[in-house]
Amino acid sequence: MRDWIYGRNAVYEALLANRRQFFQVRLAQGVQEKGRLADILEMAAARKLPIERLARQRLDTINTGSQGVALECGLYPYVNLADLLDLANTRQEKPFLLILDALQDPQNLGTLLRTAEAAGVHGILLPLKHTVTITPAVVNASAGASEHLLVAQANLAQAIASLKQAGLWVIGLEGGPDAQTPHQLRLDGPLALVVGSEGQGMRPLVRSSCDALLRLPMRGKVESLNAAVAGSIALYLARQARGFG
Repeated sequence: MRDWIYGRNAVYEALLANRRQFFQVRLAQGVQEKGRLADILEMAAARKLPIERLARQRLDTINTGSQGVALECGLYPYVNLADLLDLANTRQEKPFLLILDALQDPQNLGTLLRTAEAAGVHGILLPLKHTVTITPAVVNASAGASEHLLVAQANLAQAIASLKQAGLWVIGLEGGPDAQTPHQLRLDGPLALVVGSEGQGMRPLVRSSCDALLRLPMRGKVESLNAAVAGSIALYLARQARGFG
């Protein structure tokens, strides 16, 4: 099976990461072949990829948000849980993982992937079922950040147990009364941060598997933030605590 990645940043980052098999590039006729598009065409030529120029209406059949370019490639290369920990070890850093429990919105997943990549997360863990996965829409929403990340799929309760045995502290993001503020928790050690789904939050078994719960202090009248915003803030709180330069 194959995917069509679309959007200039998504296509560029996919080619730059070079983790998939690539087949061809499609380009809308009449687009100015400069800037990011020129970079894409240069990388495609270096890989001897066929480049097809076609009418914008035909390219829009892949996605109307293509920005004039699409890349035919292999499916997303998922990894194993151990690969996430191996990357932290290779970098000689304390493990820093993001666990996403049954997100449903591709935009939210893409936003969290983009933040995670920028914050220096070593990898993402998704459940085996009942979740959005790394689709072309998610790649586009992440501006291609997904292509540089290690993403694994696993039974989350079992994976969390394995991470605890490996010495990670598992902290779930939640706004309830049992949760603690960032000042009450250590975020600078081996860490797996858990973000629940948009509507229901963490599933009960995943929630009960956490070592602690984290809530973001709220001073305004809005009761909560959406999963992508809250998760992004929590990732940067952890990044700050870890002293990343």
